Amino acid sequence: MRSSNTPSIYRPDLGVVAVEYLEGEAMSNIGLQIMPPFPVDEQSAVFPVIPAKALLSVEDTSRAPRGRYNRGDWEYEEGKYATRENGWEEPIDDNERKLFERRAPGQGDFIAVKRAMGIIVRNQERRIAGKLFNASNFTAHAVTNEWDDAANATPIDDVTTGKLAFREQCGMLPNGLVISYTTFERLRRVAQIVDLLKYTFPGLDINSVGAAELARVFNVPRVLVGGAIYDSKGKGLSADITDIWDNEYAALIRTATDRLDIIEPCVGRTFVWTEDSAQEPIVEQYREEQSRSDIFRVRHDSDECLLKSYDPEGNVISNIAANCVYLFSNITTK
Repeated sequence: MRSSNTPSIYRPDLGVVAVEYLEGEAMSNIGLQIMPPFPVDEQSAVFPVIPAKALLSVEDTSRAPRGRYNRGDWEYEEGKYATRENGWEEPIDDNERKLFERRAPGQGDFIAVKRAMGIIVRNQERRIAGKLFNASNFTAHAVTNEWDDAANATPIDDVTTGKLAFREQCGMLPNGLVISYTTFERLRRVAQIVDLLKYTFPGLDINSVGAAELARVFNVPRVLVGGAIYDSKGKGLSADITDIWDNEYAALIRTATDRLDIIEPCVGRTFVWTEDSAQEPIVEQYREEQSRSDIFRVRHDSDECLLKSYDPEGNVISNIAANCVYLFSNITTK
């Protein structure tokens, strides 16, 4: 299905294959579990946000005979999103194609799309991590004993304190704990956790402890381990492999449980503009004769948006996201 003309053609078949590959290989990406995708028909718009005061209001529900029921009189506030396009192109030269396809026809197409898709997803992961693990967006609560101090760290106590504070913030319990892969590995060696694991999972090989076991220890529904990495130095420089999720932070969060309920209180959403395609990201292909190459483009329009409402002047009215996050800092000894 190689294109012979310059106009691009839509390749949903490659999009499906690439997404399936990423779902299997890129389990270290957790951003879209934290801010689940929400498809939208407009590039930018407002959406309803339940007022913070309405979340836990206590009202008079009694009714006198022949009387009317009391009813809510609060109005929805307005959040806003503005999607932005991100895309990447990968060429497959005709000579490269011959090398790729000697034994596997179509392999060159898949390799190009897989690389482009990886770049798109990696950048999206960085955007979400940069918003969640950010002391400018959320109050940072420094732990007393860093979690990389295996003998003295008290992460179970810290998380318990965080859960109690979280409940007072929004009236709900967190449904996830977000940590970096480095923090995950260090927590498996912390004496406080190891001692509890011995009683919770008798006979368990400590080296096989995973996110599910840590979730049981912390008594949270799930632990999300951000294992994605990137080269922070960029092209042309010596590689500097860096964690996308900063191991200086951890966070208790409340994520959306219903992807279609836009007013559900949560940390945020990833708004995806679907004008061009219901599938996301979009994969396209076109021919570039001057380089004797087939060009594969992967693109999407999204806004990774913390859940807030605004007044007409752009001032925040209700910061729902702040109520749905408890940010730990000072996790690592510097």
